Amino acid sequence: MSAHSENSSLSAKLHQATEVKSAKCYQCGKCSAGCPLSTEMEYPPSVIMRMLQTEDLKNDRKILKSQTIWVCVSCEMCLSRCPMEIDIPKVMDFMRQKSIAEGLSNPKSKNIIRFHKAFLDSIKYTGRLHEISLVADYKMRSMHLTQDVMMVPKMLSRGKLPILPEIIKDKKKVSGFFKKSEHTNF
Repeated sequence: MSAHSENSSLSAKLHQATEVKSAKCYQCGKCSAGCPLSTEMEYPPSVIMRMLQTEDLKNDRKILKSQTIWVCVSCEMCLSRCPMEIDIPKVMDFMRQKSIAEGLSNPKSKNIIRFHKAFLDSIKYTGRLHEISLVADYKMRSMHLTQDVMMVPKMLSRGKLPILPEIIKDKKKVSGFFKKSEHTNF
């Protein structure tokens, strides 16, 4: 363990917030071998886990500033292959939230982050994903206003984009999840 305090390391904060222990990883590499996007990542999942294990502040910052945490689509292939059942998608989600909270998000990931926020806002306000709201919110955040606009009439005519959102009955419960996560100390 480095001079970096165990209680302040990213690994310790991860464990406290998610109960995921990076120390359980014994570097078999099955997560990285099965990840469909590992070739697009600066640090494949097994490397992220090893960086967390070092409890080194420099590695913690590299993780939070990396594009890797935003490239992960949480498909859970890594989790299904892991002999230790380490929930790497949960790790990546924690890292994304921590990266935003600390203002360390990778500039190359700005459109991914905009989409991420638009997606969560759609869920927050209706309890379900409403595609038109998601797309409109993302387009306003990214200013890619005319991208894919020619697809809209065809998708509407095929019923792929419902005009009105479907709102769940217990929307307050979903709002409660968001309020609880806003107060989580990352």
